[in-house]
Amino acid sequence: MNNAYSPLPSGNDGSYRNGASTAGELHSADVKRVLRNTYALLAMTLLFSAGVAVATLSLQLPAPGLILTLVGYFGLLFAVHKLQNSGWALPAVFALTGFMGYTLGPLLTQSLALPGGAQTVTLALASTGATFLALSGYVLTTRRDFSFMGGFLFVGMVIALIAGVAAVFMHIPALGLAVSAMVALLSAGLILYETSRIVNGGETNYVMATVGLYVSVFNLFTSLLSLFGLGGSND
Repeated sequence: MNNAYSPLPSGNDGSYRNGASTAGELHSADVKRVLRNTYALLAMTLLFSAGVAVATLSLQLPAPGLILTLVGYFGLLFAVHKLQNSGWALPAVFALTGFMGYTLGPLLTQSLALPGGAQTVTLALASTGATFLALSGYVLTTRRDFSFMGGFLFVGMVIALIAGVAAVFMHIPALGLAVSAMVALLSAGLILYETSRIVNGGETNYVMATVGLYVSVFNLFTSLLSLFGLGGSND
């Protein structure tokens, strides 16, 4: 008995192909929307964070300290996660990125005070931008799935955080530089991971996608700044 209500052609599995094609088009449209919104919000948060950092630098505001930095970062990150599907998500994102921009100001002050400090900051900024564009472009072009890196990158960042805190309290500059190199590599991996999640439909919330990429870019820049600043340090 023929189905009079089926709008799709029968025979040769044409209905299944049309259905799959429609689903694929919808998936592609969703991915493009998330990518567009993510990169637009990422650009705005980076500019906002840079503005806060410059203001902090100009006003010579003091560094918040390690404890306040960790509490503020993880607290605001938790707030973004809880509010990701509400109207307060965007204010939470700008609060997080603004706070991180504030923590960046004193680091820039310290870097600029070193011999060749301006060149160091410029080099770190250019290297961060080039790395982000290259890695993002690679994933967008190849659509390769880097989700398998998630567990390794998470464990690596936990180890780097613990080692970084130890380097501060134990005053071991060599360990601090090793942590900076480790974080730079992990941040590059996270850019691949986060971008591939968006491209392959693993991340559909552009707020969380933006935060993931922003944190990776921020950590990459600060790590490179520490590494490149070694050449201008007299220590």
